[in-house]
Amino acid sequence: MVDVANTLNDQSLKSRLLLQVHDELIFEVPESELETMKRLVSDLMSQTISLDVPLVVDVEFGKTWYEAK
Repeated sequence: MVDVANTLNDQSLKSRLLLQVHDELIFEVPESELETMKRLVSDLMSQTISLDVPLVVDVEFGKTWYEAK
């Protein structure tokens, strides 16, 4: 999560991390950055630690949290 937040600042993206709920991260993302954010969050979160088993990251989106589930 910290790597994602730092990368958002480093790349001057307008997307913002709004909330963490247990193992879920909630972002506010302009439509122009949606594809970038889907790739960025998935890549960073799945590679945050080296494990013997793959760390699977699901990325969903919607105008509301309910729509994204």
